[in-house]
Amino acid sequence: MSRRVVRQSKFRHVFGQAVRNDQCYDDIRVSRVTWDSSFCAVNPKFVAIIIDASGGGAFLVLPLNKTGRIDKAYPTVCGHTGPVLDIDWCPHNDHVIASGSEDCTVMVWQIPEHGLEGSLSEPVVVLEGHSKRVGIVSWHPTARNVLLSAGCDNQVVIWNVGTGEAMISLDDMHPDVIFSVSWSRNGSLLCTACKDKKVRIIDPRKRKIVVEKDKAHEGARPMRAIFLADGNIFTTGFSRMSERQLALWKSDNMNEPICVQEMDTSNGVLLPFYDPDTNIVYLCGKGDSSIRYFEITDEAPYVHYLNTFSTKEPQRGMGYMPKRGLDVNKCEIARFYKLHERKCEPIIMTVPRKSDLFQDDLYPDTAGPDPALEAEEWFAGKNGGPILISLKDGYVSTKNRDLKVVKTNILESKPASKVESIPTIQKHASPQSTVKMEDKLEEVLREFKSLRDRVILQDRRIARLEEQVAKVTM
Repeated sequence: MSRRVVRQSKFRHVFGQAVRNDQCYDDIRVSRVTWDSSFCAVNPKFVAIIIDASGGGAFLVLPLNKTGRIDKAYPTVCGHTGPVLDIDWCPHNDHVIASGSEDCTVMVWQIPEHGLEGSLSEPVVVLEGHSKRVGIVSWHPTARNVLLSAGCDNQVVIWNVGTGEAMISLDDMHPDVIFSVSWSRNGSLLCTACKDKKVRIIDPRKRKIVVEKDKAHEGARPMRAIFLADGNIFTTGFSRMSERQLALWKSDNMNEPICVQEMDTSNGVLLPFYDPDTNIVYLCGKGDSSIRYFEITDEAPYVHYLNTFSTKEPQRGMGYMPKRGLDVNKCEIARFYKLHERKCEPIIMTVPRKSDLFQDDLYPDTAGPDPALEAEEWFAGKNGGPILISLKDGYVSTKNRDLKVVKTNILESKPASKVESIPTIQKHASPQSTVKMEDKLEEVLREFKSLRDRVILQDRRIARLEEQVAKVTM
C-alpha cells in the first residue's frame, strides 16, 4: 500500500496572529484613492500610512510604539498638492522616506529622530520629471541615494537623490501604464509588469530590454512581478476567465513558465511580499481578508502552498517589516501591518519552537542597513550585493546620518568666492569661529536653494495653469 509522504519544511507550521487591540493604531483615515499600491511602509523605527487629506496629499509617520488611538490633530507629512499614491522607506536610512503623488512629483523627506513634532511640509528634495501622476517609488537595494519612480506617463526614471538629478529615463519601453517595478537582489536589473500584459526584464544603465514575455497572464486586470533571490521571476495576475494566478519564470528564458497555479476567482489584485532569506512569498489580496504564503524551492511543484492566515475584516493595504525589525526571541519570521478602513493592525508570523536559543536556521544573515555602493559608483556601472548582518544578538540600529542634497551647478561660483574671502578677512580667527561661519553659510545657502526650488516649482505650476486657462478660453 502506497503512503503519501509529506514534504519536509521548517515553515509548514508558520503561525499567524493579530496583536491585541491596544497594540493597533486606531482612528486613522486610510486613503481611499483607487490605486493598487500597499498604502503602508514600515521599517524598524516607524510605520508610514497614506491617509485621506483635504487640499492635497498626506501621510502619517508614527513611531512603532505610538499605538492606540491617533489624535486627528497628529502631525502629518503634507507637502504634496495631490493625493499620495506610493511611499517607500530608504533601506539605508531609517529616517528617510520617498513619496510619489498625483501632482506628478516625487518628494524625499527626512523624519526627525523621535518622529514628527509638527506637520512636515518641506521635503529635503523635490524630484520633477514626470508629466503624469507618479504611482510607484522604489529605493535601490544596495546603492545609497538611488531612487526609482514610475508614472502614468509610462516612463521609469532613476534619480540620484544626493544631487536631485534624473540620471536615467526609460521613456520608450512601456506603451501603457506600469503596474509594478522590482529591483533584482543586487540592483543591476529591473523587472516590470505593464498594462500591455508584458513582463520585461530591463538593464536600466544600458537602457535595453534583456527579456520580455507577452501575455504572462492573459487576464486584463493588473499584474505584479518581482525578482527572487536566485534571479527567477515570480508573477501574480489573472487568467482569461478572471481567475487569480501565480507563476514562476526563469529570467533567462521566459518562453514557458516553470509553474502556474490557479487560486480563486476574487477580483482583488494580489500584492506579493518576498523574504529572500527563507524564500517565502506572502500574497495579500486587496479587499481580501487573508494572507496566503508559499515556499519556493527547486523541487516540483516549485511553489509550495504553506498556509493561509484569515481574519474577518478585508484589507485596504499592507506594510511589510524588513527582517532586521523582527523579534528573533519569539521566532518571528514576518510581520505585516494590515490597513483597515480606520485602523492599522500588526500581524505577527512565527515558527513555533520549544528552545529559547537563537534559531540560526530561521535567521540566516540578512541584508543590513549599510549600502554596498555610492550612487556614483552604481551609475558608473559597478554592482554590489547587499551587505549582510547577523540577527543573533538582535538588530541594534545605529545613528543614521542626515540626507544631504547637493545640487550640481547651483551657485558654484558665488559661494566659492565668499568661502575663499572668509580667511582673508579673519586671518587671526580661531578654527572654531571659521567652522561656525562655514556652518552658518551652509545653512543660508541651503535655505536659499530651498526657496529657489520652491520659486521654480511655483513658476512651473503657474505656466501649467496658464496653459489650461488658454485651452479653456479657446
